Amino acid sequence: MRLSEATWTEVADLDADLAVLPVGSTEQHGPHAPLGTDALNAESVAEAGAEAFDGEVVVGPTIPVGVAEEHRAFDGTLWVSPDTFRAYVRETVESLAHHGFDRVVVVNGHGGNIDALAELCRRVSRTGDVYAVAFTWFDAVGEHSSDMGHGGPLETALLRHTHPELVREDRIDEAREGGADRWGEWVSGVNLAHDSDEFTDNGVVGDPADGDAERGAELESLAADSLASLLDAVESRELD
Repeated sequence: MRLSEATWTEVADLDADLAVLPVGSTEQHGPHAPLGTDALNAESVAEAGAEAFDGEVVVGPTIPVGVAEEHRAFDGTLWVSPDTFRAYVRETVESLAHHGFDRVVVVNGHGGNIDALAELCRRVSRTGDVYAVAFTWFDAVGEHSSDMGHGGPLETALLRHTHPELVREDRIDEAREGGADRWGEWVSGVNLAHDSDEFTDNGVVGDPADGDAERGAELESLAADSLASLLDAVESRELD
């Protein structure tokens, strides 16, 4: 059930305590992919995982703005502070719990959100009336995970599968030529670059040409199966 499409009476009649909450970002993804890439991909995986799960689960509305100040040099990027982000997601999770959905998997589509989500899920699980964990889709796709960049093969592939009309195919060559091979500028295990424009001319990391729609379908299937397994574990977990 998509929460945003249900009536309150339908929610009241639902016998479920499990919810997924997609969380993304609105930020640059090069000249070929939309600003909403992370939110769109998180939502696609959340819905596919809920469908693959053999049980009742509510899919909450996607939170579209995250911790993304590292992309501030590129037009259209939006961001909030980690404190604001944690507070907003935490209170959204707590409101789900108020209605009985007290086991929540936050489905994340943006690398900049990872640390904040891990901290808030630990905190709310220890101190609140809800158990929450964070799931980042591109860390749960097997050997493909090593190809994760930014606006690169994985994100572009998933978009080509789920939202092909949003990928600017005529700009793929431009995206490749102005991109970087890796994220950051590393010396002695330290990333010297705080913002993405310090190491990539157009915001891209990785080659988006390596991500076609067929690969995107595989990525969605792998991520959905991983999420479904996690949902099963969260649902069956004994809690104090």
